[in-house]
Amino acid sequence: MSGRGRTAADTLITALAPMVWGSTYLVTTEFLPPDRPLLAALTRALPAGLILLLITRALPKGVWWWRALVLGTLNIGAFLYLLYIAAYLLPGGVAALVMAVQPVIVLLLGALVLRETIRPAHALACLLGALGVALLVVGPEAALNPVGVMAGLLGAVCMGSGIVLAKRWGRPEGVGVLATTGWQLTAGGLVLLLPTLLLEGLPSSITMANLGGYVHLGLFGALLSYVVWFRGIERLPALAVSFMSFASPLTATLLGFLVLNETLTMTQGLGALAAVGAVLLVQLTAYRPPRRPASASESGEARPEPVVPGDEPVSGQYTRTTGG
Repeated sequence: MSGRGRTAADTLITALAPMVWGSTYLVTTEFLPPDRPLLAALTRALPAGLILLLITRALPKGVWWWRALVLGTLNIGAFLYLLYIAAYLLPGGVAALVMAVQPVIVLLLGALVLRETIRPAHALACLLGALGVALLVVGPEAALNPVGVMAGLLGAVCMGSGIVLAKRWGRPEGVGVLATTGWQLTAGGLVLLLPTLLLEGLPSSITMANLGGYVHLGLFGALLSYVVWFRGIERLPALAVSFMSFASPLTATLLGFLVLNETLTMTQGLGALAAVGAVLLVQLTAYRPPRRPASASESGEARPEPVVPGDEPVSGQYTRTTGG
C-alpha cells in the first residue's frame, strides 16, 4: 500500500473512536444512574485498563511510570470525569459544542510543544468546525449551566494536552500500543478510584439497563476505541487526529435521529457539512510533502550521506519522538 493509501486507512480507522464516543451522551442519559460522573468515569476506564494489562503483561519502566500517570490523568481520568459532568448538566448538543474547542487547544499546544506551524487553513478549519457543530447540535432548548460549560472546557483542555504529549513522547521501544493504552486506562482509573469511593460510593442496586450501559462504555467506549485512538495519534499529525473529534457530535445527532426519533433540520444538515468540511480541510493540509533536496551539481556542495533504511520520515507523517 502506498504512503497516501496508508494515511487514508489510518485516518478512517482512527475516526472510528470518536464515532463510538458519540454514543456517550445517549448512553449516559438513558442507561446510567443519574448524577454519578465519578462512577461512570471509573467503570469506563479501570476495568478496560486491567484487561489490557492482563493481555499484554507489560508494565512501565523508568520514566514511563510518571509519563503513564500524566497521560492517563489527562486523556482518561480527568477528561472522563469532566466529560460526564458536562453530559449530566448540559444537553448533549451543548456539551458536544463546548468540547469542540479541543482542536484549538491542540493547534496552540502543537505550535509550542511540537513546533508545528499554525497555518491559516488550520485556523479557518477551527472556525468552520466550531460553526458546524453549533449548527448541528444547538437548538432553542439549549441550556447553559455554567458548571457544565466549565467542565466541558476543562475536559477539552485535558484531552488536547494529552494528545500533544502522547504525540511528543510516543511510546517506549519494543512496547505495543495495547500495553501503553492499558497503562493510561489503568492510571486514569486509579486516579478516580479513591474520589469515587469517598464522594459517591457504590450504588445500592444496579439494573440490567445500567449494567448494559457500563459494559458498552467500558468495552467499546474505552478498551477498543482508545486503542484505535492512540494508534492514530502515533501515526497521524496531532491536529489531524484532534479534528476527528467532530465525528462525535455527528454520531450523537445521528443516534438521536435513529434511536430517539429526533428530527433533522436543514440547518443541522449544513452544520454536518461544515464539520465534515473542517475535517477534510485539515486532512488535506496537515501533511507536508518532503522538500526535494538540491542535487550536488546544483548546489555545489558535497552529496549528503544516504539515509539508512528505517530512519527516513514516512511521507505524510510527523516523525514520532520517544524522548522527553
